[in-house]
Amino acid sequence: MAAGPRRLLVVPLGSLEQHGPHLPLDTDTRIAAAAAACASRPGVGLAPPVAVGASGEHADFPGTLSIGTAALTTLLVELGRHASLHWPAMLLVNGHGGNTPAITAAAERLRGEGRGCHVWHAGVPGGDAHAGRTETSLMLALAPDDVLLAAAAPGETRPVNVIMPALRARGVRAVSPNGVLGDPAGASAAEGERLLGALAAGLSQTLDKLLAGGIDD
Repeated sequence: MAAGPRRLLVVPLGSLEQHGPHLPLDTDTRIAAAAAACASRPGVGLAPPVAVGASGEHADFPGTLSIGTAALTTLLVELGRHASLHWPAMLLVNGHGGNTPAITAAAERLRGEGRGCHVWHAGVPGGDAHAGRTETSLMLALAPDDVLLAAAAPGETRPVNVIMPALRARGVRAVSPNGVLGDPAGASAAEGERLLGALAAGLSQTLDKLLAGGIDD
């Protein structure tokens, strides 16, 4: 493999969007920032989170703010160009699935320009998609006072691949009137702590490989 960067800048990416009736709008941003906090080590810089992303699928819910895929792509490209003046590479730590098309496009452009850009998604294998047990547990660990458990209710629980066509065509409200994709029942701070530990461990492994020069893309 080609030699990779020995220093890099970590940039958390989130969103400002509805997360059912019980979680705060900035849930994705908080989770991405919490995962990225493990990046504190020699050779790694930690930037403030990009707190508004591409959340058009949630636009029917009050409180959601989105800059869209095109604008987010441009933002990340310009951010990467400037970061490359001082850092050999940038690692985007993404907490919102809707940001993925912009991240992919920006990373491809930056790499095409010879700039180092890497991506790590803060996903939980087997977790539900949005405002269900996974994110509720994470937020109970991070900010329990901001979780309105009395208002928590199940939403659309079918697998995301089943509902994705309708979600893309008509948005989240069309498939889940309360905006939840999953079921928050059973969420706990203890589970959230375990999930945070797993996220931190996964990101730490990626950082170790990047700093050692073991990842090319």
